[in-house]
Amino acid sequence: MADDKKVFIFAPADETGESHRELEAAGCTLVLGDALWANPQGNSEDEMARMAEGASALTGTSIRSSPISRKILEASPDLRIVAKYTIGVDDVDVDAATELGILVTHAPTESNWGGVAEGTMAIMLGLLKRLRERDEQVKSGGWRDEAHQGTYLGRRGDGYEGITIGIVGLGRIGTRISEYLRPWRVRLIAHDPYVPLEHFEACGVQPVDLQTLLEESDVATFHVVLTKETHHMVGAAELKMMKPSAIVINTSRGGVVDEAALIDALESGQIRAAGVDVFEQEPLPTDSKLKELGDKVLLSPHMVSSNSGTGGLRPGVAWATRSVLSALNGEVPDNVYNKEVIPAWQRRFRS
Repeated sequence: MADDKKVFIFAPADETGESHRELEAAGCTLVLGDALWANPQGNSEDEMARMAEGASALTGTSIRSSPISRKILEASPDLRIVAKYTIGVDDVDVDAATELGILVTHAPTESNWGGVAEGTMAIMLGLLKRLRERDEQVKSGGWRDEAHQGTYLGRRGDGYEGITIGIVGLGRIGTRISEYLRPWRVRLIAHDPYVPLEHFEACGVQPVDLQTLLEESDVATFHVVLTKETHHMVGAAELKMMKPSAIVINTSRGGVVDEAALIDALESGQIRAAGVDVFEQEPLPTDSKLKELGDKVLLSPHMVSSNSGTGGLRPGVAWATRSVLSALNGEVPDNVYNKEVIPAWQRRFRS
């Protein structure tokens, strides 16, 4: 049973307190960190290591002040699990957790990844149709401006071929976006070396390498997990491959696109525009040059998946809470990210 177990919630995100009560009812003692969903800056690494001492489980949403580092993981020899409320585990040292025999779980709930897909479509259409520029002009007393012509997306019977949309990462989010876009009669291309060809075919998407995608896309949208492989997968060299009229959309993680290189490309006119929901430092610093680029950027505060009354993080919080209780009871949760650690973990903790 989970009696007398300490749980460190490093980034609380349950405003109802329901998950806290569920853990306490199971005999857990809770320690709450300072990081919150609205402000992911929280405790320092040293503070978190002290708070994690003696903990059997760590859980929470995204944290940016300090990742869940080896030092934090090593603070408790009894630590069994790090359970994220979110899809991403880029703020957890998964390699260290695996080496130490600790489960890392994530929460790929449809309310999250489906919300990202819908939000990405909103950003894409806002940029292609120049909705902000039109709104601002009318509100300021103006009327029709040639510069505010939108982009027609799909091919037409008059010979217009439509635009090419490139999807980097054809997982849950990328697949949903392809489903949304197929009826629009656009040309869809995608890059994902980990997806079988049959999946590309099922999505009606042409598989291409990353260079081809960047060279041919009118819109390139990124939906990959942040790893050592994907960190700065798009930098100055990659942006130079793109059309001057191209749009970059990043709703994955800030580290996927080199932010400084993106700013340079936008300032120089190397690409037309960017829609960005995620940043290399969050919250976005007040002096970030991204804030000075006007209509060249559409910025969102890492909440593209957030929708009131339709789940939000709640399913992820519930899933993570179930995972913590399972692990404390010696059972392997159903959402383990580092599956290779399971045999060693079971030898240590199976009840």
